[in-house]
Amino acid sequence: MNKIILPTHSAMLKADYIFGVATSSFQIEGERRGRCESIWDRFCEHDGAIKDSSNGDIACEHISRWQQDVELITSLGVDAYRLSISWPRVMNDDGTVNDTGLSFYQKLVDALVAKGLKVFVTLYHWDLPQALEDKGGWLNRETAVAFARYTEVVCKALGDKVYAYTTLNEPFCSAHLGYELGIHAPGLRSQAAGRQAAHHLLLAHGLAMQVLRAHCPNSLHGVVLNFANADPVSTAHCDVEAAKIADDYCNHWYIKPILEGQYPDLLAQLPRDVQPDMLAGDLEIIAAPIDYLGVNYYTRNIYQSDGNGWYEQVEPSAKTLTTMGWEVVPHSFCALLRELHAEYQLPPLYITENGAAFDDKMENGEVLDVQRLAYFQSHLLAVNQAMEQGVDIRGYFAWSLMDNFEWAEGYTQRFGIVHVDYHTQQRTLKASAKAYQTMLLERKSSV
Repeated sequence: MNKIILPTHSAMLKADYIFGVATSSFQIEGERRGRCESIWDRFCEHDGAIKDSSNGDIACEHISRWQQDVELITSLGVDAYRLSISWPRVMNDDGTVNDTGLSFYQKLVDALVAKGLKVFVTLYHWDLPQALEDKGGWLNRETAVAFARYTEVVCKALGDKVYAYTTLNEPFCSAHLGYELGIHAPGLRSQAAGRQAAHHLLLAHGLAMQVLRAHCPNSLHGVVLNFANADPVSTAHCDVEAAKIADDYCNHWYIKPILEGQYPDLLAQLPRDVQPDMLAGDLEIIAAPIDYLGVNYYTRNIYQSDGNGWYEQVEPSAKTLTTMGWEVVPHSFCALLRELHAEYQLPPLYITENGAAFDDKMENGEVLDVQRLAYFQSHLLAVNQAMEQGVDIRGYFAWSLMDNFEWAEGYTQRFGIVHVDYHTQQRTLKASAKAYQTMLLERKSSV
């Protein structure tokens, strides 16, 4: 199969449905000298933190190649591009504005808009300034206030040229992976730190929403959360309960405060010294109305009881896994979307990340990534099915535009629909990109 085919009656083929591609600043930009230090710069210096001992100093050289990349994005026939702003490229460590860094994003957004693309801007995709981490990072309530100030600088500069602003990308990863498990920057390992960081991230989201509403009333404003189904390994009561705990701890911990102004009941069951400190009114700030919710989905997780009233994750047993070790389970994607729709009064959804890493090989100038192509085909059909069952999904973004720095995995994982040769920075459309491009161009010619 070398095509992506949607049902002829699919609402995803209508002109107002938004298809896009997505990236993030630290993963592609490079030009380390043009910004202040971030927590990921520091984390990359830790022995063993990054699988291939690499860093983001060069990455995909997007800062110097952005005009070429805008042409690349446009050539795909997408409606939108989702990018993130580097906080330490826009703000100096003393709190002043880095005009050169801010100007880069102004030029980039202007060029994208001139091409007729809708621009989705993420304000925080994990690259916290190290200067703020030195003061406690997301364990310090003042970081949420600093985020609101940074948000004001960006949204005043970009204004309503931006179609949609996202406050945070995947606060679960920032808090749980960064402060609780220590496998992402800044590398802390503390349950109490993870819960406190999560609360301050959500508070930062709420404070930023106030700023965005004030300065960019004509743009959409929301947040992006990652979800993975929490499935029990067996029907045993203890495993079912463990999966429910994991679901609350990893999924609902983030969406429930935003949409309903409260944490899951699990909060009260945690030891007091693990529960986050919060002030009166925090949850009201966090629960500010959002125009949309971004959903990032890659796979499901399987859990069993740890024998002590908590959960532990079980490695997938499927024969076919991505190179990240993740199952390909499109039916779980549809189930997740249906379950969120049933449980919450959702705003409109955008699938803001969806994709897979495989062992891509360049042969005769081509990358025939048939597994990724099949992944996109099956997951787009899952989105279509969820929409047919009543879920309001307004758009879909493939992750990622191009191969890039994959956090703790370094450059060992390729998620891109565009291949990047890291020695020459040559960009080459993979088979998945060509199939996506063909589907989108055919859609445009038929509406």
